[in-house]
Amino acid sequence: MKARILGCSGGIGGKNLRTTSILVDHDILIDAGTGVGDLSVAELALIDHVFVTHSHLDHIAFLPFILDTVGDMRNKPLTMHATQATQEIIRAHIFNWTIWPDFSEIPNAENPYLRFHTIRLGENVLLNKRKFTALPARHTVPAVGYRLDSGMASLVFTGDTTTNDDLWNEVNKIPDLRYLIIETAFSNSERQLAVVSKHLCPSMLEEELQKLQCNPEIFITHLKPGQIERTMLEIEGSIGEHKPRMLQNNQIFEF
Repeated sequence: MKARILGCSGGIGGKNLRTTSILVDHDILIDAGTGVGDLSVAELALIDHVFVTHSHLDHIAFLPFILDTVGDMRNKPLTMHATQATQEIIRAHIFNWTIWPDFSEIPNAENPYLRFHTIRLGENVLLNKRKFTALPARHTVPAVGYRLDSGMASLVFTGDTTTNDDLWNEVNKIPDLRYLIIETAFSNSERQLAVVSKHLCPSMLEEELQKLQCNPEIFITHLKPGQIERTMLEIEGSIGEHKPRMLQNNQIFEF
């Protein structure tokens, strides 16, 4: 399994800041933030599945554009995997014919460009021997993270989450965890904002990683523009023993 980071920033601005999206092999996306916009039309047409962590725009902004751009180039619907709660939000507020057409009815309901698949916590979705499992997340809207399991090793992407014992209970059961991608949106000076918005800051991340019982490589995502250097220095200063690194656009994980 090959995972390529298309976007991992908590905001935009300049050629290196793209919001959250991960391309798995050539046919699967984890979230569909602005990083998707760097793919070619041919690459977009190959995407068969999008696993959505939650409904916030920085994670779904380019999903409507994928469908609009390549829907008529494909011979089957693109499948959006999400919890029932997230589907309901996206149906009500995005694919509602007011903000964007409902591509689950285009060109018709029997042969649409988009179909929805409901996932549940702990449920495995198997796609050509690649296993995707929804993990608990705690955010301001219904949210999940994902475990990506190649059969030889696993990668966990937390999505957006705050302190979350349920997540660690599941992560600590993974015997082959090689990579952990975890968010830290704010610096310690904005800890209260992190608490209110249900994100993490370095001091909260330190508390969370004390619950981790294995030793994967750790990468930090969702850093806010303008706070990147400060936040990473705070992380390195408080939890340097874990050797966390900043996730980078176009970084590739093979496992």
